[in-house]
Amino acid sequence: MTSETPRILGGRYEVGELIGRGGMAEVHLGHDTRLGRTVAIKMLRADLARDSSFLTRFRREAQSAAGLSHHAIVAVYDSGEDTFIETGGAKVDIPYIVMEYVDGQTLREILNDEGKLSPDEAARITMGILSALEYSHDKGIVHRDIKPANVMLTKGGSVKVMDFGIARALADTGATMTSAQAVVGTARYLSPEQAQGETVDERSDLYSAGCVFYELMTGRTPFIGEPVSLVYQHITDTPKPPSVFEPSVPRAMDAVALHSLAKGRDERYQHAADFRADLQAARTGQPLSEAAMATLAAGGEATSVLNRQPVAPTPEPPRRDFTRDIDESTKPQRHTGLWVTAVIVALLAILGIGALVMNNNRTKEATLPTVNGQSQSIAIQNLRNAGFDNLKAVTVTNSSIPKGAVINTDPGGGNRIALSTLITVNVSSGSGLVEVPNVAGQSVADAEKELSNNGFNNYKLGNQNVSGTQYAAGQVTSTNPGGGTEQNPSTTIYLNVSNGKVQVPDGLVGMQGADAVNALAAAHLKATIVKGSPVTDPNQVNVVQSTDPQSGSSVNVNSTVTLKVGYLLVTVTPSPSPSSPSPSSPSAPPSSTPSRTESPGDN
Repeated sequence: MTSETPRILGGRYEVGELIGRGGMAEVHLGHDTRLGRTVAIKMLRADLARDSSFLTRFRREAQSAAGLSHHAIVAVYDSGEDTFIETGGAKVDIPYIVMEYVDGQTLREILNDEGKLSPDEAARITMGILSALEYSHDKGIVHRDIKPANVMLTKGGSVKVMDFGIARALADTGATMTSAQAVVGTARYLSPEQAQGETVDERSDLYSAGCVFYELMTGRTPFIGEPVSLVYQHITDTPKPPSVFEPSVPRAMDAVALHSLAKGRDERYQHAADFRADLQAARTGQPLSEAAMATLAAGGEATSVLNRQPVAPTPEPPRRDFTRDIDESTKPQRHTGLWVTAVIVALLAILGIGALVMNNNRTKEATLPTVNGQSQSIAIQNLRNAGFDNLKAVTVTNSSIPKGAVINTDPGGGNRIALSTLITVNVSSGSGLVEVPNVAGQSVADAEKELSNNGFNNYKLGNQNVSGTQYAAGQVTSTNPGGGTEQNPSTTIYLNVSNGKVQVPDGLVGMQGADAVNALAAAHLKATIVKGSPVTDPNQVNVVQSTDPQSGSSVNVNSTVTLKVGYLLVTVTPSPSPSSPSPSSPSAPPSSTPSRTESPGDN
């Protein structure tokens, strides 16, 4: 049984197992055979690839996506087309995009597993999404399809936004929400202007990001229903504050979420940076923007109206014509005392009932459950089941307790306390460490910018004279601490910089030419082979006799070294003449030493 030959795209990308499938494309694990790295390969479905206008737009958008280089955006390495032959023999050009492989989960998978996240973690992730959007919007690219399935979280907690190029290409071909396939996937995150078929801009992405933020905190989107119903809700309905569905959401987070979901695009956040700034303020207890607080006030009033139970209207008493009463009757009897008495009795009854309820709540006690180590959602549910509803969740940095697990409560578990007591639930946000980005190969300026984007604002130049690397002069070779390690954001990151020099390896003389070429390639040098000295020993043929420059020389990276190899010197001995020896001279004995032709340099 023979194994199938792997499918190769572009002469270098080996297509592996299927790791994801969507309505538009399939994603495969891939291997870049040239650079030896794992990649993800997204290929569009054959039925979409038949449209020539789609192919044209896809090519343009793949190039645009490849120009996006940001730590919170899945990198696009390459794109191309592969000819696929159908069963009937027809040929179809299937476009593909080669992307960075991200080891992690999509937010959709995380929400399916955990239901919802803590408000602080939801805000942190949304800030990562907004960082990516801020960068892409500056580049003139609108994502158009921000949703949990298009955002990944690495195992280190970093945010990665996907599908910039494809989202734009699909939008350009009219694949709007009138398409049944698109409705199912994105209607819950659709901006009002998209729902109405209007032109979208960066503020449409911010609305969709607000929907994601809302769902991360509450486990549900702002609106729920069938796709057609969702479209109308996005256009007309006012969302309820997230705290209506998740009491642990602070008032500041309510304000940010509601402001991001304002119907008019001029009324919501205008830039991703503004949205991100308010999220940071909400996380740190700083004042929010006036616009966000105004939206909260308006949203709160609307919500209070929506939450009221419908009450049948009280019939209006018949209006009396007091002018006619004066003319036709005597002065009516007054019952003011009776009305005053009735009002006083009613007020006393209401106050008495309220006091009774408050007194019962104040005096009723129970033992507070111990929820240390439980996930936040389970701990909150257990506390509520025990009768404690006055809860406040607070995230705290802790390196020994897993992120999302409860550290402790205040008051502590096991104490018998009043049910009305405020219970502070301290939830671990993890170690607070951040992954240092890999900036090797970048200029110092670009490396410093990427470090800053990842939260590392303390950076200095380290060794500025690093040799023997693959990087040109002035490029960063490494960092200390190294890229990929997790560090406190306050840690100083040292940048080591290449001087662009490498050394010609030792031991090239005596190597076979092919082996010497490989040795030079490992030293980041190129090679050219020429004939050098002639040799008589066949074992010295194609063996390096000398190099230019010589071994040990310091040269520029990727420069060329000439390898002079030996070649066999061929000699020809003429045959003796068949003539007879002269009778006057004796015959000469045969020589035991063969004749040899000298070549220049033999003496």
